[in-house]
Amino acid sequence: MSTNKNELNVKTAADISAAQLSLAADVVIIGSGAGGGINAYELAKTGKKVIVLEAGPYVPSEKFPEMLAASMGMMYEGEGGQSNTDGDITVLQGRCVGGSTVVNAALCFRTPDYYLKKWGKEYGLTNLTPEVMLPYFEKVENNLGISEVKAHETSVGAEYIKKGMKALDIPLGLARRNIRDCAMTGFCFAGCKTDRKQSMMVTYLPWACNHGAEIYADTRVTKINAANGIASGVEAEVVDPATGNVKTRLSVKAPIVVLAAGPTGSPLLLQNSGICNSSGQVGKNFACHPSLSVTAMFDKKLNDFHGATHSLFEDSHTLPEQGGWIQLNAVQEPVEASFMAEPGTGKPYVRYMQNYPNSTRLITLIHDKNVGEVTLENGYKEIRYQVDDEDFEAMKKGLKDNARILFAAGASYLYLPTSDKTRINSVDEIDKIIDGLKNEPARYRYTSFHPQGTCRMGADKTKTVVNPYGETHDVKNLYIVDASLLPTSIGYNPSETVYALASYIADQINAANPS
Repeated sequence: MSTNKNELNVKTAADISAAQLSLAADVVIIGSGAGGGINAYELAKTGKKVIVLEAGPYVPSEKFPEMLAASMGMMYEGEGGQSNTDGDITVLQGRCVGGSTVVNAALCFRTPDYYLKKWGKEYGLTNLTPEVMLPYFEKVENNLGISEVKAHETSVGAEYIKKGMKALDIPLGLARRNIRDCAMTGFCFAGCKTDRKQSMMVTYLPWACNHGAEIYADTRVTKINAANGIASGVEAEVVDPATGNVKTRLSVKAPIVVLAAGPTGSPLLLQNSGICNSSGQVGKNFACHPSLSVTAMFDKKLNDFHGATHSLFEDSHTLPEQGGWIQLNAVQEPVEASFMAEPGTGKPYVRYMQNYPNSTRLITLIHDKNVGEVTLENGYKEIRYQVDDEDFEAMKKGLKDNARILFAAGASYLYLPTSDKTRINSVDEIDKIIDGLKNEPARYRYTSFHPQGTCRMGADKTKTVVNPYGETHDVKNLYIVDASLLPTSIGYNPSETVYALASYIADQINAANPS
């Protein structure tokens, strides 16, 4: 399998001059991220004519700016500004050819058996047993080079955090990532200029194109067509990224439609199309793994700038019965550092940023309840989600663990990610300060990289949107393959879960539609 990015068969708005364009294919795929990319290859290699439509731009890796602020404007949904209605949780998603796989941290976890069994018992997904899913995990791990971080790839900050975890006798987990021969630049969130990260853009999409697949970037799908309960294609607009103006009206006739627009995009497209909502569940059950980064300041320079973005984790409390949180170290880019804490304004803020080389961070990520909803209000996307009160109590317990680890690692003091200055100066202050935190809107600097839910998968068509094999209950030959499928939040980074589910569903499509 070739991974040469130049073998991507991509057309952008600049390549299209016609005002109207009508295409035909065996399969049209909406979105080119984890689910869309995998399905493009798995369906194209059987001889099907595949067209992939991506709303975002095509940004070749040599044009990645390696600066988070610039890459957000170029490759993220809403220029990195997508958030919940209250504006206190930034919901980060990729919006480019390759989707979030281009700008995520490449951290991968197999779906724990706990959730596969829970989904079988509570949602009728008895087909997704650990035994059935194991070969799919092994397949994507082989294809994407998913393996444990190597000792020489571990970041400096992670080495300090590791000492803290060992001092507290906390079990250490080594990150597993879809990266081959990491260049250790620390720029995962800005895109991997070296193509070492095995994103869809350098793996499954070129492989799909080698089998004849075509990709249209800058192309926003506006409607999924269906007649008599059967999918028949899509309507789309090719948008000039420089002006935002519609350049071309595009239609694709295809007997199979694969929806992979993500947990915010997929439900909105179904709502716009007026389909698949007999259950009333389209857009509901949104979860996003809210996370808070605690910034630790040391009395010396760590220069925690390079190495694996995530090197280690601690998951002894990750399952709901154990508390519902996970700790992840992360290399922090200076722009991120500038808004993760509130040191004050003026000279205190300048002093804080001058001390940035002395800092590292540890992220507390919670397993949240599916309490949110994604909907259209007056033509605009709304993500209605607030952290549940019980989830917030789990977050506080996780933050206490987080703080103890960082002090045990040698930190002099810590900043909590609150909207006003909250500093912890010693271990003795941890409980009092964190116990005093209240679950209030616009109070904390939450970040989410893991939206999920909104098109829940299950056997009961009155309570779910998609059947156990990835096909929507209401419309035949319309499949969904992104993280919107997940019946519940899973407490871990969901990328490998999506990779495996997308591979499984691709097999179901091929079995039902042999070439």
